Amino acid sequence: MSVYSISDLEHLSGIKAHTLRIWEQRYNIICPKRTDTNIRFYDDTDLKLVLNISLLKEHGFKISEIARMTVEDMSQEVLSLTDKNLRYSDQIQALTLSMIDLDEERFEKIMATSALQSGFEQTMINIVYPFLTKIGVLWQTGAISPAQEHFISNLIRQKLIVAIDGQITRRNDCPKYMLFLPEGELHELSLLFANYLLKARQNRVIYLGQSMPFVDICSAYQIHKPDFLFSVITSIPNSEEVQAYIERLAHSFPRSRVLLTGYQIVAQDLRVPDNVIVIRKFRDLVLLAEENGGTIYADAG
Repeated sequence: MSVYSISDLEHLSGIKAHTLRIWEQRYNIICPKRTDTNIRFYDDTDLKLVLNISLLKEHGFKISEIARMTVEDMSQEVLSLTDKNLRYSDQIQALTLSMIDLDEERFEKIMATSALQSGFEQTMINIVYPFLTKIGVLWQTGAISPAQEHFISNLIRQKLIVAIDGQITRRNDCPKYMLFLPEGELHELSLLFANYLLKARQNRVIYLGQSMPFVDICSAYQIHKPDFLFSVITSIPNSEEVQAYIERLAHSFPRSRVLLTGYQIVAQDLRVPDNVIVIRKFRDLVLLAEENGGTIYADAG
């Protein structure tokens, strides 16, 4: 069982902590537990309840009306709404619920419905990555259990690998990209998605994967001479070391452009060498790939 603070519930549901406390007092709609030292906390059942309330309110239900519903009635109404509606915010909430419940069937239904409507790429950009950003802080603070994190990450990873395998490079004259994560960095989903985006536009990709020692990056570079290097820096190197790492990349590969993204890159005020480009969102990578000769053959949205 995961344990959440009221600020965790606010972050995940979008409902202010002050509002949650009012509902607790006025409607007895959510009842926190307390530790032996009298600190309030919430569990998975409470989080699901708040997420359901948030979605129902988004669809015009009044809190007084919601308070009269049973938990089962509330869940059924939410399932009905998310089955019928393709609003991104609704699907993000539904993904969160599928993660909490370790519900693979629900995950598959959300992904299949959205991909059919909008395509795989737009599903990733508009639903999956906002969802991952939304819960990312909770992963780092331990509010979400390792089981929940691994469950949802592995399902998303499977979808990405299947999508990548479906791409066939038809041209040899497109730019070449080398993709890697720094040594010690294991958060691979963004790198896999970049691989898909580039291959869907017929670019040649050398995928080195996670936790690459710098000496091995240099060796691969000498073999393939890529036009671009792409990396995601989420937690490693840390904020004190990331500037030096950027400068080392720029100095080591002066004939290529180095594309960098990730929390340690976009969230800091860094000095960016001339041959380094900061990718703040995936649409930036899409635009750069298309401007440099990439051609869309697959479902690139």
